[in-house]
Amino acid sequence: MARNIEIKARVGSVSALAEKLNPMATEAPCTIFQDDTFFTCDNGRLKLRVFAPGSGQLIFYQRQDTQGPKESFYVLSETSSPDSLREALSLAYGVAGRVRKNRLLYLVGRTRVHLDAVEGLGQFMELEVVLKDDETAEAGVQEAELLMQRLGIHPSQLIEGAYVDLLNGRRS
Repeated sequence: MARNIEIKARVGSVSALAEKLNPMATEAPCTIFQDDTFFTCDNGRLKLRVFAPGSGQLIFYQRQDTQGPKESFYVLSETSSPDSLREALSLAYGVAGRVRKNRLLYLVGRTRVHLDAVEGLGQFMELEVVLKDDETAEAGVQEAELLMQRLGIHPSQLIEGAYVDLLNGRRS
């Protein structure tokens, strides 16, 4: 499985963070609408991410629901039939929740920085430091912490879990 180091934080202003990220970015940012359906899954999280009709990804991932930088293991599978896949998975496993967001994606070296406006929740930032196969998690944690400092993200802003947990009232 692929791995990264992740953090998620509540932010007051996505546009203020965008101003800080623009000079750091190694590529121009892109805007993405994402409609994520989470399915009941006992050994991790399973979600179907739909970008547009006929375009989506099935994503399975495992990570601890703790604040601060944490290692995430994931598998992505592209699909050109997200609507029928959502229906099949809903019938087979049950829906745990749905999250819709507008995401501004920046690349800062190997780190994906997401500035998210999440329906029903507000504004957030995620960092995903992509790890090499032979790389230690600690190297990614250090990189995430350094970028958090550069962006002015305080540890008190970090959240546990996933957006679906916040929408379902299970995390803060």
